[in-house]
Formats: sequence, C-alpha cells, structure tokens
Amino acid sequence: MPQTVLIVDDHAGFRNAARALLEADGYRVVGESATGGEGIAAAERLRPDVVLLDIGLPDVDGIEVTRRLSRMGGPAVVLTSSRDASDYPPHFDHCGARGFVPKAELSGSAIAAFAA
Repeated sequence: MPQTVLIVDDHAGFRNAARALLEADGYRVVGESATGGEGIAAAERLRPDVVLLDIGLPDVDGIEVTRRLSRMGGPAVVLTSSRDASDYPPHFDHCGARGFVPKAELSGSAIAAFAA
C-alpha cells in the first residue's frame, strides 16, 4: 500500500475530511494544496506516492494537472469530484490518472485499488 498522499482540492472542508479518513486508514498525508499550480509544486517538492486530485480546481483543472504530473514521471494520481465520472469529457480516461473515486465514496481501500 502506498504510504504518502498529497491532497489537492479547493475546498478546505473536503481536504480536512479526506486527511482524517486516509490517516485513519494508515496513509500519511504529507501535504495539501488548494489549486492546481500549488499541487504541481507540492508534488515536485514532497514526492508523494499518491496525489488525490480534485478535477474542478480554480486555476488549472485536475485533468491538466494530471497530464503535467504524468509527463514529469510523477506519482500515481487518483482523480476525485463531487460529480460522477460520466459528467466529464472522454479525454478524462486518457490523461494519465490511475482512476477516479467520487468524493462520497473516498476510502483508503478505494485509493489502494488504483495506486498499487
């Protein structure tokens, strides 16, 4: 199981809830970011095993952040959203993310399924 996670989401409440849930499941959350740009910089600096990445960010969307991290040979990316995956265009499947977990279904085992 991957040990370290970076949470990138523009909602502080979700970041706090995700941190508590993932830490309770044995993950070590090494950082949080509120924007795509901050997330890219944090991933480069912190080198997490997994980035839990919101698709709808205020500056650079999660799809583009995933592409950039993939080009850099970065961590496993698991996308998340309060919306369903089918609400996103087809390129969602080809951005380099390992998978998608709806925010309401987030758990350590859901992350582990994609980050292995």
